[in-house]
Amino acid sequence: MKKLRLVMLAALAACLWAAGAAPPATAGPVAVLPLDGPVVRGFDPPDQPWLAGHRGVDIRGPVGARVGAAMAGTVVFTGTIAGRGVVVVSHGELRTTYLPVEASVRAGDTVAAGERLGTLRAGHPCPGGTCLHWGLKRGDTYLDPMGLLDPEPLRLLPGTAIAGVGT
Repeated sequence: MKKLRLVMLAALAACLWAAGAAPPATAGPVAVLPLDGPVVRGFDPPDQPWLAGHRGVDIRGPVGARVGAAMAGTVVFTGTIAGRGVVVVSHGELRTTYLPVEASVRAGDTVAAGERLGTLRAGHPCPGGTCLHWGLKRGDTYLDPMGLLDPEPLRLLPGTAIAGVGT
C-alpha cells in the first residue's frame, strides 16, 4: 500500500510538472478591512462596463468611524466627486477607493496598511445605516476587494477523513 501511494504521488508530481504548474506562490500583499464593521453588500460586477452593477463592497459603520488604508501605498487622489469625499490609494498596478470619507491625508502621502485615511461620512446609505464603499481596480478592470484579504489557510485532509471514503 505504501508503494502504491508513492507511485501515485510521483505520477501526480510528474503531471503537474508536465503541465507547467508553477511552484506554490509566495505570500502577496495582505490587506486589512478598511473599516471595522460587517460587509453588507458584496461585489457584483456588471456584464458589460457600461451596465449597472456594484463595483466594490459596502462595509457598514457609524458616521465618524476611522477609515484605514487596506494596503500600503501612495495616496493619489483626495477630493469630492458627486458631493461625496473620495480617497484613492495606489498600490502599484492596483488602486483602492474609499467613499464617502473626510480625508485626513493628501495626494502624495504614503500610507501603511491600516493607517488612517480619514473618517466615514454620511452619503452612502446601506441596510442598517451608513456604509463605506471600498473598491479595487487594476487598470480599467474592477475587482473584488475582498480577494485582497488573507484567506483562511487551506488544509488537506486524508481521504479517510471524508465520510464514506475507505469504508
